[in-house]
Amino acid sequence: MEEDINMNFSQQQLSKEKIIELLKDSLKEKEVKSLNPLILAYIGDAIYEVSVRKYLIQSKKKSVNQLHKTAIQFVKAKSQSCIIHYIMDNLTPEEQMIVKRGRNSKSQTVPKHANISDYRYATGFEALIGYLYLIGEEKRLVNILAKSIEFIQNELDENPS
Repeated sequence: MEEDINMNFSQQQLSKEKIIELLKDSLKEKEVKSLNPLILAYIGDAIYEVSVRKYLIQSKKKSVNQLHKTAIQFVKAKSQSCIIHYIMDNLTPEEQMIVKRGRNSKSQTVPKHANISDYRYATGFEALIGYLYLIGEEKRLVNILAKSIEFIQNELDENPS
């Protein structure tokens, strides 16, 4: 029974990854641009969180609890809002347009632990990450993710809580 559950879970994970890869491979840049910005943000949120988790694992934090608490500092709306303000002038006009579309999208959810402005800018940041991922701009994506993580890490180092 347990093996069946584990096997089923593995198959689900594999199929989700395959779906994302198929989506990524099958969409042209024009099609990606026409996606709802909240869909771009949905993908971007996942990509950013995985990148943060990989970074934190490499930073040799000792416990999962430490990893989780630190990851929250990177992925919370306030941090993502700060990131987008930090990098906005270095984005291409196309990337700025994606951020603005994400920022201006009306979400059905209301943030619990963030003000609405930070939440909207965070959505813009996530939309940018999703957009770059889906159009296959890996170099640009990695560059922005690295700058983002470095920026938040520097903020955490300067202002430990």
